[in-house]
Amino acid sequence: MAVFTPVTLDEFRAWSAQFPVGAATAIKGIASGIENSNFFVSTESGEFVLTVFEKLSFAQLPFYLNLMRHLADRGVLVPAPLPNHQGELVATLKSKPASLVTRLEGAHQMSPAPVHCAAVGDMLARMHVAARDFPLQQPNLRSLSWWNETTPVVLPFLDESGQHLLRAEMHFQEAFAGTPAYRRLPRGPIHADLFRNNVMFDGERLTGFFDFYFAGCDHWLFDVAVTVNDWCINLDDGSFDTPRARAMLDAYHAVRPFTADEQAAWEPMLRAAALRFWLSRLYDLHLPRDAEMLTPHDPTHFERILQQRIAHAAPALV
Repeated sequence: MAVFTPVTLDEFRAWSAQFPVGAATAIKGIASGIENSNFFVSTESGEFVLTVFEKLSFAQLPFYLNLMRHLADRGVLVPAPLPNHQGELVATLKSKPASLVTRLEGAHQMSPAPVHCAAVGDMLARMHVAARDFPLQQPNLRSLSWWNETTPVVLPFLDESGQHLLRAEMHFQEAFAGTPAYRRLPRGPIHADLFRNNVMFDGERLTGFFDFYFAGCDHWLFDVAVTVNDWCINLDDGSFDTPRARAMLDAYHAVRPFTADEQAAWEPMLRAAALRFWLSRLYDLHLPRDAEMLTPHDPTHFERILQQRIAHAAPALV
């Protein structure tokens, strides 16, 4: 959510006239993140988030925005994209696609307790169930094929031990993805990036998930693994916080029970989730784009998590 494309209040006023939100009164860039340009905006009718898409095209965006609309209509706590007067969820702003969505109340919970993790697990399962009948298809664009493309690009930036770890894990994940059990894992639309800073809370009450722009159709277990690898760990070394992990997994399982294949695939999938973010952070750090406000994340954080997942057993799914 860096600002690659600045938008002034006057520019937003002119653009937002096509939406039923009243006159714009304020706009403020959001500094965190690295994919799109995002802004908090205020209008006569309320608070919203404006996103100017830097990578995603007009052709790709209907999947993400219609998925959010689909989930919101089914009671999942997510921002609802607003259609303009022509019924379109995407409109051109400064020659780029842009959208306007409702702003969630609350704040990030960056030091979660088990009660917060249980709420996330419950809502994540409800999201997966609610998206079962979503008609559009979009692959997870940061899955195995992207890992294969990105690995040779980032390898030169690693020391010998890092290169060995990356090559070995890619070999492991290729073999894992070729198994019949992997292909039997249940799948559907996933968030794919449900970190602490993509969820809002009001005290212990979860108020919503947001930033669906890495979403795609993939294994639900991968979504669970990504989420556990962020919400249920000790940040200093990447080790599990078992009470938080147990709270999240039990709450998820109560809504959508895990299958036997998922239980068998759990530890390899945790490794896959760590690898995905180690690779993307390596790429963003060493091959950055210019931005007005840009905060690249430390890739060694997910290198440590991957090493932890290889060396230590995880809390069981069930």
